[in-house]
Amino acid sequence: MPMLKNARLQKSIFLFIVVAPAFAAYVLFTLYPNALSIYYSFLEWDGIGAKTFVGWDNYIRLFHDPFILRALGHNLILLVTVIPITLIISLVLADLLINRAFAENSFYKVLYFFPNVLSLVVIALVWSFIYDGTFGLLNGILRALGLGGEHNWLGSKGTALLSMIPLYVWCYAGFYVVIFMNAMRGIPKSLYESATLDGITHMQRFSKITLPLLSGVIRVGVIFLMLSVIKGFEYMFIMTQGGPGGATDVISLYMFNFAFGSLNLGQHIYGYASTIGMMIFVLLVGLKLILDKFFAKDSIEY
Repeated sequence: MPMLKNARLQKSIFLFIVVAPAFAAYVLFTLYPNALSIYYSFLEWDGIGAKTFVGWDNYIRLFHDPFILRALGHNLILLVTVIPITLIISLVLADLLINRAFAENSFYKVLYFFPNVLSLVVIALVWSFIYDGTFGLLNGILRALGLGGEHNWLGSKGTALLSMIPLYVWCYAGFYVVIFMNAMRGIPKSLYESATLDGITHMQRFSKITLPLLSGVIRVGVIFLMLSVIKGFEYMFIMTQGGPGGATDVISLYMFNFAFGSLNLGQHIYGYASTIGMMIFVLLVGLKLILDKFFAKDSIEY
């Protein structure tokens, strides 16, 4: 018994040593900042000077801010376009690379993943050149095809936000191609062989076997894409600054501008920015709960 107790104690000490650094980092860099954001959302504060407690005033201001709805509308457009397009392209490419067994599969895999190793600034500058209204690549292609090619894609309210959709898809699709390929490799080949003997087509095999068995991976992919689309604003910040006329102003960029002074004549409004951050948190939790209604949490057994 003493030896058993000693073994349990050693195991507990070992687990504590292993888990403690990661848990401490989580508390320090995640829980603590989030708790501070909740506190800051009840303050009138510029991030540096004296703090003034204003209660629910920031939240009341939030519900009367017309630019909040505009920014959320832009996020909604990106959500309903970027996520399905990215997932469809990723699933199709992954299925082709797995089942067609091209000799160049390794090259394609690296090629699709390449955007994920590039700097955000580099990607934004490359796509700014593509969309440039004077000497951009896209206008050059359109002129070569005799389709005009004089449009200012990022300078027009009608096309600025839509121009961001191919950029997002290009950046994210390659990562999920690799994820889905690895998940597809885990599906037993015997399932496909049995289905082939039953005479089903490739499309039926994909819809009846592959997709159901990848539902858990697809669910995780939707969650991470949702987080990226709602929380990300770097491309808009670099390429358009939210313009023209607020056409690409998304909710995270709107929050960033309040926190770091691009709005309100250079004055920081850190308290109100924290309130917007709390709204984003509630929005993400709500979307996660809605997503759970459409995707089963239980994994499908082979």
